[in-house]
Amino acid sequence: MSELRFTKMHGCGNDFIFIDCLGGEKRDLTKIAKQLCDRRFGVGADQLLTIHPSAVGDFKMEIYNADGSQVEMCGNGIRCFAKYVRDHGLTKKTELAVETLAGIIRPRLVGDLVEVDMGEPILEGRKIPVNADGKILDHPLDVDGAVYRVTCVSMGNPHCVLYPDDPDKLDLEKLGPHFEHHAFFPNRVNTEFVKVLGPEEIRMRVWERGAGETWACGTGACGAAVAGALTKRHGRKVTVHLRGGDLLIDWRENNRVYMTGAAVEVFEGVARV
Repeated sequence: MSELRFTKMHGCGNDFIFIDCLGGEKRDLTKIAKQLCDRRFGVGADQLLTIHPSAVGDFKMEIYNADGSQVEMCGNGIRCFAKYVRDHGLTKKTELAVETLAGIIRPRLVGDLVEVDMGEPILEGRKIPVNADGKILDHPLDVDGAVYRVTCVSMGNPHCVLYPDDPDKLDLEKLGPHFEHHAFFPNRVNTEFVKVLGPEEIRMRVWERGAGETWACGTGACGAAVAGALTKRHGRKVTVHLRGGDLLIDWRENNRVYMTGAAVEVFEGVARV
């Protein structure tokens, strides 16, 4: 076994383990993610985030779920990423270009918060991807014998948004996997269960593929904001209340989605892997 330095961070309770991989040392990150993200036998986190050199940006961010699967993007994660590289002296910039599997994402530090240009939402069904053509707006979907009206969006990763009467009463441990592994979603899906509180305010729970229910999801908050605006449930700028805190989402007239929220370092440590 070897020792591995890490940093624990969170954005609205969506928690991450950060590892600096700028030195280029080869590691089995899938195995490390499974080991360290375990909440009983490891450090405990929703995802492992790793920092790498990039030929097209300032840094490259890789994202590994608690089950070891790699995903395209994480909105709360990239806010923490921006704070990490600045606070740990890896850059002096306040605005970054970060390479991800979803393309270049641009976080900007604004005081104690981080604003992220999350890019343009993808609304074409096959590109999200779902197994249907065109926009998926209030689409009837049979999930384990019940029919739900779902709106689907990609923010670099796939999201399915629905509006139950009371998200807090749902058993997501039971319901979430039925959405995640539904045949309608060829790459699995993140699912947002949303309650509209007003024209500028929503409350949300989220089931993330490969991680289960998390206290927050940045791309999910963006996807939910876009879905609600498309279906005229609220405006294009909303505060999203999540279990771990609030995010401000603004789908601007340039068709780009901006997310603003906090990023917090919790502690540093050394793990044996």
